[in-house]
Amino acid sequence: MRRPFSVYRTQGEFVEIIFNVVGKGSSVLRKKQRGDLIDALGPLGVPFSLSEDDFDTAVLVGGGLGVAPLPIATATLVARQKSVLTFIGSRTDRQLVKNHLINVHVATDDGTEGLHGTVVDLLKKYSDSYRSGRPKIFACGPTKMLHAVAAFAIENTIPCEVSLEGPMACGFGICQGCPVELTGTERKYALMCKDGPTFDVRRIRI
Repeated sequence: MRRPFSVYRTQGEFVEIIFNVVGKGSSVLRKKQRGDLIDALGPLGVPFSLSEDDFDTAVLVGGGLGVAPLPIATATLVARQKSVLTFIGSRTDRQLVKNHLINVHVATDDGTEGLHGTVVDLLKKYSDSYRSGRPKIFACGPTKMLHAVAAFAIENTIPCEVSLEGPMACGFGICQGCPVELTGTERKYALMCKDGPTFDVRRIRI
């Protein structure tokens, strides 16, 4: 069964992904050598709406390997002359991925680097630094983190998009295996792979 990966960076015809080895599939992927063939589909789904004019300051939030889409987002935002603040968190400093990001603030669960706490704690701590800059939050990471980010954004009336993580077997909506509950609409569910994985937090129930 296929598994979704965010594109970390692109250079010419090359595409970079980052991943943890957590099972048989990622173990096989780790052993691939230069020149080996990999069957892949992509790009699929809906990316963050970085080209909209509804914000001046992009607040990027990444938890764990949820940092993966942020380098490309950063490059896009800089090209559009948007201000960018980045908040990333991980369990420990050895798991932090900070390359190709700008204005980075860090939190670790064990306190080995940056704030001793969660990336949501960090987001709240620095809220005065972006609140007046017409901010919009773009977040990717574990569901529990996204739930907390969404709650913070809604409570503080800050626009927010999240990129959901989950199983997406087919990648284009045929298997119906990645439903996302919608709110405020007659349609009850969207599909993470086809309609997302990015969603406005006001449209979904995380």
